[in-house]
Amino acid sequence: MTERMQARSALSESENLFRLLVSNVTDYALYMLDPEGHVTSWNLGGQRIKGYLPDEIIGQHFSRFYTPGDRDAGKPARALSIAREKGRYEEEGLRVRKDGTFFWANVVIDPVRNDAGELIGFAKITRDITERRQATQQLERMQKQLAEAQKMDALGQLTGGVAHDFNNLLMAITGNVRLIKRHAIVPRVIEAAGAIEASVRRGAALTRQLLTFARRQQVAPTLLNLEETVQAVREVLATVLGSAIKLEISVPAGVWPIFADPTELETALINLSINSRDAMPDGGTLTITAANYRVRDGEDKGEYVQIKVADTGAGIPEDVIAKVFDPFFTTKPVGKGTGLGLSQVHGFANQAGGRVEIQSKLGAGTEITIRLPRGEGHAGAHEAEVLAKGAGNVLLVEDNPDVATASAVFLEELGYRVKCVPDAESALREIEHDGIDLVFSDVVMPGKMDGLGLARHLRQNYPNIPVVLATGYSEAARKLGSEFLLLRKPYELHELSSALQTALHQRSKGALLN
Repeated sequence: MTERMQARSALSESENLFRLLVSNVTDYALYMLDPEGHVTSWNLGGQRIKGYLPDEIIGQHFSRFYTPGDRDAGKPARALSIAREKGRYEEEGLRVRKDGTFFWANVVIDPVRNDAGELIGFAKITRDITERRQATQQLERMQKQLAEAQKMDALGQLTGGVAHDFNNLLMAITGNVRLIKRHAIVPRVIEAAGAIEASVRRGAALTRQLLTFARRQQVAPTLLNLEETVQAVREVLATVLGSAIKLEISVPAGVWPIFADPTELETALINLSINSRDAMPDGGTLTITAANYRVRDGEDKGEYVQIKVADTGAGIPEDVIAKVFDPFFTTKPVGKGTGLGLSQVHGFANQAGGRVEIQSKLGAGTEITIRLPRGEGHAGAHEAEVLAKGAGNVLLVEDNPDVATASAVFLEELGYRVKCVPDAESALREIEHDGIDLVFSDVVMPGKMDGLGLARHLRQNYPNIPVVLATGYSEAARKLGSEFLLLRKPYELHELSSALQTALHQRSKGALLN
């Protein structure tokens, strides 16, 4: 009898210790439910996590911890049913505290049965995992950003290689078409040559858009007066939109200048206008506005100019918005769009140090915001390109025979005498003979020295010989900045003329100073 009483006493003490342990746990809400789901016990963890004192919650149904939507859907009863039938219920989801705030919980419900196997209630464990979930979500966002950056880097590398060869191909075509037009007398031949030139321009534009999206485009940023820049492209935008769409532009005189590539900005506005036009087949209004914008906190803290392009079109579905800036993604029919318009806008904004955002609702139009950093100083409209005849001896350094022929056609048409060599080493030997007034070199070439190395060598050893570089694309040229004059292939005749005249003018100015 004494042994039995001692065992009962030990069991009672053990149970008391266990209850004491459970009641004082603070990291978990540990409590019991009766078979119908009413709370029959409560611990400090439940009080800390859910906010209820024992006398406030004991006897109440546990469904009050669920959101109204979950209660209406019958989720509490289903949880008990699953626990009863399967021996366990576990899930993660939103729960409600006493003060009405939500938290993310890990919940486990186990059935409790007596020695006869009869259900006498449920043991419920709730853990607040809000911080863990937030950390997990943050990690997922970072992983997604890393994957996006890796995708962009891979796309940029692929694009750069393709762009170099493709632009060389376009350069060869445009030069030979120029030669055909010079000697053609049959109207149909002249017309066909013009059509080829137009196709070359479209091909060059597509390559620029893809390079801009991949942030591999060589840009020439300058300080821009936004009001003048937008007004300068107004006529083009009106033509793009057509007579059925009203164009409204509002850029106040007090808007800060921005530092960006004017051609890329104009291209971005044109691309946005084309998208808006396609979203308003029955007409509507396109509004372009700009305003100063300050970000006072966070990583983006600083002064910006916001350019907003808003239309009254059909809008974009929610499941599509996340994809609109992806290259080659388009909802337009085959042949109606390349899927590079919005990707160019995205790339331009990022490469200029800004960002682009989109808001849209089906049936209520779309608004795209380009946010660009404020530029310092006074900005004016960029100068128009001028075609000027030249004179003198140009050393053309180009390893691709077709491109060399095309470039020589351009140079001769401008009035220059042309000597062509295939690499930097040959160029240096030719320069030793004197008689060279200017060097026009490709950047990417075979041999120990590329075009950039040649230009730097000439600047050091032959400072009186100006150098103009050209490239379809190269990583070295992208990082070149303003060290040397650089032409993008395929270039127009007036662009070549302007670059050569600038280089010769800079040499003459330097000679006068010396």
